[in-house]
Amino acid sequence: MATTEQPARHVGARVPRKEDPAMVTGQARYTDDLTVPGMLWVAFVRSPFAHATIKGIDTSAAKAADGVVDVFTGADLADDFAAPIVCAWPIVDDIKIPEHWPLTKDKARYAGDKVAMVVADTRAGAKDAAELVEVDYDPLPAVTDIELALADGAPILHDDLGTNLSMTWRHSEHSPVPARGKPEDVFPAADVVIKEKYRIQRAVPNAIEPRSIIVEPSPAQGEFTMWSATQIPHIVRTVLTLMTGVPEAKLRVIAPAVGGGFGSKLQVYGEEALLLVGSRKLGRALKWTEERQEAFVATTHGRDVVQEVELAADRDGTLRGVKVRIVCSMGAYMQLLTPGIPLLGAWLYGGAYESDAYDLEINGVFTNTTPTDAYRGAGRPEATYCIERAMDALARELDMDPAELRRKNFVPADAFPNHTIVSGLIVDSGDYHASLDRLLEALDYEGLRAEQKARRERGDNRLLGIGLSTYLEMCGLAPSRVAGAIKLVCGLWEAAQVRVMPTGTVQVMVGVTATGQGHATTFSQLVADQLGVEIDDVEIIAGDTKQMALGMDTYGSRSLAVGGIALHLAGEKVVAKARAIAANALECAEDDLEYDTGTFTVKGTDKTMHVKEAAFAAWTAHALPDGMEPGLEATHVYDPPNFSWPAGAHGCVVSVDTETGEVDIERYVAVDDCGVVVNPAVVEGQVQGGVAQGIAEALYEEAVYDEEGNLSNGSMTSYLVPTAAEIPPIETHHTVTPSPTNPLGVKGIGEAGTIASPPAVINAVIDALSGLGVTDVQRPATPQNVWRAIEEARQ
Repeated sequence: MATTEQPARHVGARVPRKEDPAMVTGQARYTDDLTVPGMLWVAFVRSPFAHATIKGIDTSAAKAADGVVDVFTGADLADDFAAPIVCAWPIVDDIKIPEHWPLTKDKARYAGDKVAMVVADTRAGAKDAAELVEVDYDPLPAVTDIELALADGAPILHDDLGTNLSMTWRHSEHSPVPARGKPEDVFPAADVVIKEKYRIQRAVPNAIEPRSIIVEPSPAQGEFTMWSATQIPHIVRTVLTLMTGVPEAKLRVIAPAVGGGFGSKLQVYGEEALLLVGSRKLGRALKWTEERQEAFVATTHGRDVVQEVELAADRDGTLRGVKVRIVCSMGAYMQLLTPGIPLLGAWLYGGAYESDAYDLEINGVFTNTTPTDAYRGAGRPEATYCIERAMDALARELDMDPAELRRKNFVPADAFPNHTIVSGLIVDSGDYHASLDRLLEALDYEGLRAEQKARRERGDNRLLGIGLSTYLEMCGLAPSRVAGAIKLVCGLWEAAQVRVMPTGTVQVMVGVTATGQGHATTFSQLVADQLGVEIDDVEIIAGDTKQMALGMDTYGSRSLAVGGIALHLAGEKVVAKARAIAANALECAEDDLEYDTGTFTVKGTDKTMHVKEAAFAAWTAHALPDGMEPGLEATHVYDPPNFSWPAGAHGCVVSVDTETGEVDIERYVAVDDCGVVVNPAVVEGQVQGGVAQGIAEALYEEAVYDEEGNLSNGSMTSYLVPTAAEIPPIETHHTVTPSPTNPLGVKGIGEAGTIASPPAVINAVIDALSGLGVTDVQRPATPQNVWRAIEEARQ
């Protein structure tokens, strides 16, 4: 057999992203770039009221407008839906989940609630006709504050429920794994108990690409093709089948190029169901593209949580117990995962620290606001913010350096692998001391403390602050048995298929969908090394339920830690079959073959066969082992045995103007441990993007509702999204503790920056002002909020 030169190893290298040329040259095809013959346009009539009874809808003027094909109300489509919008995570048995129809029939429950759908031959025509729909609203009092929504006499959103409280979940009652101890056994005897209350403001995801949907029918076959800017085409297909009765085999969902998701596209929206039903009724292709201002009320929001936390500790700083109660806004309705989002952080409010007791209570509340759901990090940024803010508060109470308090309480490195943390889950690996040490060295922590002291002593009005955040993240979602134990209706396995073509190129189908993470590059690196081919010889196919029928899609930093492992194991099956082919061709036992990067070698000889040659032999099928099927391909469905557990230490250095409240970030340093790094450039990009979003939450972004339930800053002119000018250079470093739960040792990185950065920034602001007596600053730390905190401390 011919010898093949071994290609360079790719895993661990800074391979340029394969996706980028098409994107930066305008050749990528997003949903809004697409058109199909005979396509009609859709616009929606949305309620201007946050809470109002709908007494009647007159569509006659709209139907009479030029170019209008039809107008539909909720009543018109009542018989077209088999089920309302699906909430797939009823986290407790007695949860209250109201019916949520794609077009509301009785009341508007938030400003932006869909009331009618207009179909016309042009986008402008549909939009103009939507303004002709006359809705008779009877306005009702609204409530947008989550604590006020629980007060006596608060307006009730869903009359049939009789309450705005959707559910209460308690770790001590509902967690499938017990905590190490009970707070009531620890707190009474503690030397020190601190109590803190934090508010995490509501955020608007604002992916760079708004949502867009096309549905094209094939009436003769009873089939439909949907293009949607979604993170979850496979889940969309299944849920739409449940809602509309269109069989999964007759519904193809394609996610073409998708311009960011951040959880807001981890969703099955009413608009997708309405376009599918509308296309079925009319026998025509329909298209809708969300306008940016529409997206502020129509796409799910994130966060909106109030946290009350207590820490118990010894006088020397040893942490003894953690007790937390949180109240979370569900918005007006439950979307796909709404009640489960806080649950994703439910085992993380103890952070990376050892303690003796733990409990958490989660309360979900309906408010007259856009529904909430996943936003980058989904429950884990909230948990990290709480414990990291509280650790700084404990350090102040004990007059202890916050870095030393953390170091004292970290889970030690020798507790791994597979250490059970205080909340009851098993963490795969970690070395939290190493990450903190690396961070303090990179920051020159002692030098910064000296500079901070000098500024204070000379009375400088720009004070220096240093904030730390040492986070622990649960990702790689998730073992299906665990998902079932916490009442998620689906499993969280993942699938991949590897096919070596006769001429040696490799076609890979994966069930995870890319929304900017660099999947085509990272997965090609894995395959290239495993099969001994060049990266450009690997084609990654994803985001199409017809080409890859199996998949559970993209969220929770699972693409590599779950999807990548499915791919690796499918590749192992390909190698195993190629080994049998090579052994047959080289006339030896399979055990006599050594394998290295695509080449089989008979031990002690120069006889070799490459995987490419085995693929050609499998295609000709002239001399395959008896009983072997032709072709060289394999599929693997992987269900992870545990979560993966990235961790790290982030540090933020700020200067705060005590006269104006202005905050400037002077430095931001991130040290992350995401296990084995496949592509350092991709990892750094994910960290930098995540940190930028976290800084935005800490300093700029907040969705503000007025007393009547109107989103008062629902456009880019008033909702503050930082630009490159406001984001500092982000210094990235890495430590590596490979995960023992998967053969690649990988963990995940897509959400780490957003998880770690908000507490680092806010802790830095408070640290700068601590000499003035400031112990809290409301998020976002705008100049107004910072100045107010300074004035309150002075008074």
